[in-house]
Amino acid sequence: MSKKRICVLDTGKEWGGGTNSLMELLKRADKKRYSFTALFYENYGMGDGPDVGSEIERLGVEFIHMKKSPVKLYAKGLKEAGRALFFFSRVLRKKYVFNIDRFSRIIPDSERIAWVLKDGGFDLLYLNNQPSSNLEGILAAASTGVPCVQHSRIEVRLKPLEARLVNESVSRVICVSEGVRRGLVESGVRADKCVVVYNGIDPSVMPGRKAELVRRELGLHADSVLIGTVGSLVERKRVNLLIEATARLKKTGDREVYCVIVGDGPEKGRLRKEAERLGAGDRVIFTGFSADALSYMNAMDIFVTASRAEGLPRVILEAMLTSKPVIAFDIVGANELVADGVTGLLLKDGGGKAIANAVKGIVGHGNKIKAFGSAGRRRVVESFGIERYVKGVEKVFEEVFSCST
Repeated sequence: MSKKRICVLDTGKEWGGGTNSLMELLKRADKKRYSFTALFYENYGMGDGPDVGSEIERLGVEFIHMKKSPVKLYAKGLKEAGRALFFFSRVLRKKYVFNIDRFSRIIPDSERIAWVLKDGGFDLLYLNNQPSSNLEGILAAASTGVPCVQHSRIEVRLKPLEARLVNESVSRVICVSEGVRRGLVESGVRADKCVVVYNGIDPSVMPGRKAELVRRELGLHADSVLIGTVGSLVERKRVNLLIEATARLKKTGDREVYCVIVGDGPEKGRLRKEAERLGAGDRVIFTGFSADALSYMNAMDIFVTASRAEGLPRVILEAMLTSKPVIAFDIVGANELVADGVTGLLLKDGGGKAIANAVKGIVGHGNKIKAFGSAGRRRVVESFGIERYVKGVEKVFEEVFSCST
């Protein structure tokens, strides 16, 4: 049996949970059945570490760096004119700008991707983001007749055109959670195209450094309470709420409270200023991007994510793997991982104040930290193993191949 050639298209700009999940798939997928080539717009890096292209090639996978078409001057002008013309309607402005992008960049890029598919004789196009950011890949698959699988990693609401393109040209949509699947179906994607394959994690992965060492490096006393988060510092993650919670706490009982924020991104400068403004500049520690984020999680007492939109946050799996209670808001993905009152707490609303109260509630009952953490680790090991994830994706591949022969 000849190997099936799979082209992976990733249009992302930074290293995140979706990148890590893709790397695990490329590392563990059956090499006797599949041969992968990765096509990326950005050769982004792991902070100051190696870039994604080097890491993919280290796995024995061909890497193609194809930069996105530059924004054309006429397109910029048309966009500005449209924004002024449709100042009275946000909906019309977005629709107008989308159509400018469609004709000036998306369609030309789809033609370049189609050339790669035809020249490489690929049997499948695998899209590693979500439909709205993969339209050029969907169009390329349609024009070449190559089957297409979309791996949708975040909750989205699609435009009618986007949903129509998915229904017409995508063979299967892999959804990382039931919530992601529900959102796509509500947007108009056919339910029979959508299949849920939960993200997974390798339960044998261990932190690179001991918790005590990390806490000493951060300058913390042994009896301090350390809360924290890991992820890209973008508005959607709402890290400002965690900073607000830290400012509200400072102490819980007789224990000093500190916060470690592991990650980098465009919001970093603003978040630093926010910590200073709230009088928590000495309590909030920014580490920047770390390739050993698991060690920081392991050093925390409680992991917090305040994100307002996700798919199935891999960082929650990692935090639970290190036996940490998780505080999260009741959003898609998080509410399928965190068992409220069992492995952590799910917050309905309340912002930074709600996070602060949740931290107090857990720390104030010392047994909860251990009980929540132990239950979380069991949940990850039993239900979210990496092999289950890889086999789930491979099953979708085989279903698509069987339908296309």
